[in-house]
Amino acid sequence: MEPGTLEPVSAQDVAALRRFNRYFTRRIGALDDHYLGQDRPLGEARLLFEIAESRGRISLRELRETLGLDAGYLSRMVKALEAQGLVRVGVHSDDNRLRMIEPTPAGRAEVHEQNRRADALAAGLLDALSPGRRVQLIEAMATAQRLLRLAGITVEHADGASPDARACLDAYAADIDERFPEGFDKSDLVEPQEVSGDAGAFFVAYEEGRPVGCGALRRLKPGVGEIRHVWVHREARRLGLARRILDALEGAAAARGLTVVRLDTHATLTEAQAMYRASGYTEIPAYVDHVYAAHWFEKRLGPTS
Repeated sequence: MEPGTLEPVSAQDVAALRRFNRYFTRRIGALDDHYLGQDRPLGEARLLFEIAESRGRISLRELRETLGLDAGYLSRMVKALEAQGLVRVGVHSDDNRLRMIEPTPAGRAEVHEQNRRADALAAGLLDALSPGRRVQLIEAMATAQRLLRLAGITVEHADGASPDARACLDAYAADIDERFPEGFDKSDLVEPQEVSGDAGAFFVAYEEGRPVGCGALRRLKPGVGEIRHVWVHREARRLGLARRILDALEGAAAARGLTVVRLDTHATLTEAQAMYRASGYTEIPAYVDHVYAAHWFEKRLGPTS
C-alpha cells in the first residue's frame, strides 16, 4: 500500500469509474470504426492528430512514449497511414537509427477536418445544457482531469545519486534561486549518502516517464528525521502532488524507526507553509541554524504513518 493510503479502493468505486468510462467512450463515438464519420478508427485518428500537432517531424520513439503504445501496434498503424498517403516516414538527419514521421498535405487536411468535426460534436453536447450547467460540466471535467493526472503519477524510491534525482535537485535549485531574494547556493543541497540506506531516502515523482517532483529525507539524530527539498515541477503543481511526496517521505521515516520529522522553509514559500500546517506539522523554534530558514516545523509520526 502506498504511504498515505488509508484504505483499499472499494469495489463500488471501481465499478463507478468503469461505468463512467463505458458511457463516455460510447457517447463520443470512441468505439466506432469510423470515428467522427471519417474512414478510420479512433486509434489511427489520434495518432494522425499527434503527428500533425508536432508542428514538424517527430520520432516514432517519442510517439510511442507519449501515447504509451506497444511498438508493434504503433508500427501497424503507421504503415496503414503511410499506405493511405497521410504520413511520410524517414530517418533522422543525424542518426539513421531514429525513424522520423511527418504528415503529408493530405494528412494535414484530414486533421483539419477532424478538428472541425470534433468541435461540432463538443458544441452539440454543450448546446443541450443551460449556461449554468455548462459551467458545472466544465468545472467537473477540470476536476476529473486534475485527479486523473494525480492518479497517473507515481512516487518512486530512487537512488540519491541517480541522474533523475540529481536532475530534480538541479531544477529545484534553479526554481528557488529565482524565488529567494538572496538567491540559492547549490552547496546547500543534500548529498547522495545523506539520503541513502538507513541514513535516509529520496523519492522522485514520474508522470508518463518524466520526473516532475522530488523530496528527500535524512536522519538528524536517533528517532528524528529531516525532510528536505520537496519540489514539484511548475507544470504539475496544484494537483496535490507535493502532499503525496510528503506522505512517501513520512512513510519512509516511519519505516526507519523515526518518530519525529522536522523541516524548515523560507519566508517566501507561503504555499509550502500552508501545506505543512494542513498536513499536521506544528511550528517550533529553530532546531538548526539554516541561512534560508524563517520557519521551522515538526510532526510526530503515529503508528499509521
